[in-house]
Amino acid sequence: MKALNKETAHKTVRPERIIQFGEGNFLRAFVDWIIYNMNEKADFNSSVVVVQPIEKGMIDKLNAQDCLYHVNLQGLEKGQAVNSLTMIDVISRALNPYHQFQDFLKLAEQPEMRFVISNTTEAGIAFDPSCKLDDAPASSYPGKLTQLLYHRYQTFQGDMSKGLIIFPCELIFLNGHKLKETIYQYIELWNLGDGFKNWFEKACGVYATLVDRIVPGFPRKDIDAIKEKLQYDDNMVVQAEIFHLWVIEAPKEVVAEFPADKAGLNVLFVPSEAPYHERKVTLLNGPHTVLSPVAYLSGINIVRDACQHPVVGKFIHKVMFDELMETLNLPKEELEKFAHDVLERFNNPFVDHQVTSIMLNSFPKYQTRDLPGLKTYLQRKGKLPEGLVLGLAAIITYYKGGVRADGAEIVPNDAPEIMDLLKQLWATGDTAKIAEGVLGATSIWGEDLNLIPGLKDAVKKDLDSIQEKGMLETVKTIL
Repeated sequence: MKALNKETAHKTVRPERIIQFGEGNFLRAFVDWIIYNMNEKADFNSSVVVVQPIEKGMIDKLNAQDCLYHVNLQGLEKGQAVNSLTMIDVISRALNPYHQFQDFLKLAEQPEMRFVISNTTEAGIAFDPSCKLDDAPASSYPGKLTQLLYHRYQTFQGDMSKGLIIFPCELIFLNGHKLKETIYQYIELWNLGDGFKNWFEKACGVYATLVDRIVPGFPRKDIDAIKEKLQYDDNMVVQAEIFHLWVIEAPKEVVAEFPADKAGLNVLFVPSEAPYHERKVTLLNGPHTVLSPVAYLSGINIVRDACQHPVVGKFIHKVMFDELMETLNLPKEELEKFAHDVLERFNNPFVDHQVTSIMLNSFPKYQTRDLPGLKTYLQRKGKLPEGLVLGLAAIITYYKGGVRADGAEIVPNDAPEIMDLLKQLWATGDTAKIAEGVLGATSIWGEDLNLIPGLKDAVKKDLDSIQEKGMLETVKTIL
């Protein structure tokens, strides 16, 4: 078996046009895979310089392989199982600004540089007032980026054609808006002047994005078989699902510079990211949150098995297509395609997604992912959505704890105050008090849900049915 490097495998040399903050699994399986496809299919002709955003990371392992690695895509595509391996060669080099600060700053001096892409975790886009302009480097990601932009501004003497296009991929709603605000805070803190502020405003674009691809990461379980198949000793293999979606809130001129559409990729340039964020939260996260307790209390442990179950599968379909989809404002055809893609992802034969892993903090999840849909459905249809109501009753029942019919333990996990509340309510043995107490917990919902017409009675009815008939028989009553 060969080592993987540019001596043993072909690596195309392309102009360095992209600075990428982050070397983790997600960026390598998502953004760098997208750039690879743009190079292959749309003559994008660009390579990436990776900057490690924190002092300790993986760039040494990446550089040891001359930044070559394979992406292993697994999942269903139009009903067919796919398990592919592709060598990604788009990263030219990787550097650590904590040890190579001058090399980091020199990236700003390269005239062909055009894009900055990042994924520094949700906590990465934050303002740290202790950062200074002469730190080598600033500790926060926005601080480092401001240092880089300011150095570029000075190097090219404010040339408006030398601005950068910035795509943050952190999982924060309107991440681009937050990053831009933080950069303005550093411009102010460091007194960088109106000239730089004007250049940043006019020459650079910071655009909100929404990313969607499940990336399990390094395939520990399969790595020996993968290496055998590749005949390369690749220690940076990254596994991901086939589905990918990148929604970028940017004007048409950016599309011309980033021709993902010409490579047949699921990259959408849109005027507003908001409806796509809402679509993902509603049609992917929303069903996850209610299917999990319903499935687990029906004796089902894995998401895929829940989707394929003759009763629970129909429940999931009802919640997605008949209830939650009715609350969204995008074109029906687009929503149906997305929902079918979600079901294909839930059915991924390569991923055993435990429903209990989704059950952590179920009440806050229901509040953000399902409650808005419940309210909108009631407003539009004049009645409560039965599946979403049953999902809430299932969560309440799951939080009772105890054991399942087959002897499996029920172990809820949430904030201590939520756990205490449910324990006290279930101790009353009165489902009316339980329903009223949960719905009236303003610390969970930020409001009193007892004020939603009919909800208390509907939740009580489902709680009674689950206690008397069991979960599966209760699900049958609403199908």
